[in-house]
Amino acid sequence: MGLNETPSGERVTIAFFGVRNAGKSSVVNAVTGQRLAVVSDVRGTTTDPVKKAMELLPLGPVVIVDTPGIDDEGELGEMRVAQARRVLRGCDVAVLVVDGIRALTSADEGLLAEFKARSVPFVVAWNKADEACRPIPAQLVERTQAVSAATGEGIRELKERIAHIADKPAASRPLVHDLVPAGSTVILVCPIDSAAPKGRLILPQQQVLRDLIDHACLPLVCRETELAAALDALREPPALVVTDSQAFGPVSKIVPESVPLTSFSILMVRYKGDLVEAARGAAKLDHLRDGDRILVSEGCTHHRQCDDIGTVKLPRWLRSYTGADLEFEFTSGVEFPDDPSSYALVVHCGGCMLNAREMRSRQRAAVEAGVPVTNYGVTIAQVHGVLRRSLTPFPEALAALGE
Repeated sequence: MGLNETPSGERVTIAFFGVRNAGKSSVVNAVTGQRLAVVSDVRGTTTDPVKKAMELLPLGPVVIVDTPGIDDEGELGEMRVAQARRVLRGCDVAVLVVDGIRALTSADEGLLAEFKARSVPFVVAWNKADEACRPIPAQLVERTQAVSAATGEGIRELKERIAHIADKPAASRPLVHDLVPAGSTVILVCPIDSAAPKGRLILPQQQVLRDLIDHACLPLVCRETELAAALDALREPPALVVTDSQAFGPVSKIVPESVPLTSFSILMVRYKGDLVEAARGAAKLDHLRDGDRILVSEGCTHHRQCDDIGTVKLPRWLRSYTGADLEFEFTSGVEFPDDPSSYALVVHCGGCMLNAREMRSRQRAAVEAGVPVTNYGVTIAQVHGVLRRSLTPFPEALAALGE
């Protein structure tokens, strides 16, 4: 998959951190070979994270992020620092840019501690190597590359270090092909309603389709209204049916019990996050009470339709299923609370626009706060009474449901 075809959630995210005036933006521009970030001698020139999707050899398709100075001050400065820390949740590689003349600051040391605590692979770019730099601390020598954004010294070596330590992208994890043998038929049920994008399939549908084709399977795509005819047209039952979660109800009635059935959203949470944790979170649905606060979170921002799944359908289904007067709050895009402990449950989308590290980070934040976390597909399967059936292809997740 090339640069233009690679979704942002499948790219390696490389984020550059540091204090103001360490030369962060200059190093970013040198690494990318273009004027991605504005450079100035004025402290705090970078006021918001700046992102750029590009090809970075020898790594491939990446997202480069230049963040505000971690030592910014004042009310606005604190907001900028919060944005920089939010970027850290989803970065696959962190680059700490240090002003080699001033050497490490307490803010730099704090960032290093955060990288280690979050298990984020990192490299230190000891900037201004063309000037009279201080010695690199002994404990950082193996993780540090001396560079000069002004002359280009060490930039190629920095890029090679980044490529060497980068986590493998989520694309190296199985999406669906490991569930079915090569040559088998898989039916993909893709409803076309008012929420469907014009002239194209949504990203999870595209990715599942491509994964099946790449692994010599025979995908058959239809709407739920043609599903019965598609099944009748096959000489043998399909190896698997994957449906849009919103169609779980009618689809589960059409597909014979002997045919494995799951959803795109369930496949995505296994691909990007932790399906077992999402299955555990579903158990909370049977214990929700009046006044419980539910966080519904989406990884992307989009124009909401009148019957939007996250803000309209899910609350309606959950109130009907539980019989409880529940309170709902919603986040989208990069917004996700650092401390979700005030919620009784977090319900997250499939995360197709997030990378795997960000998706896992959000699940982990909920678990560490003692809050059950599940996802759209698992929730919808539960309220339609087909959760156990939808998890049959995934024994570990099925076992997490208990009896």
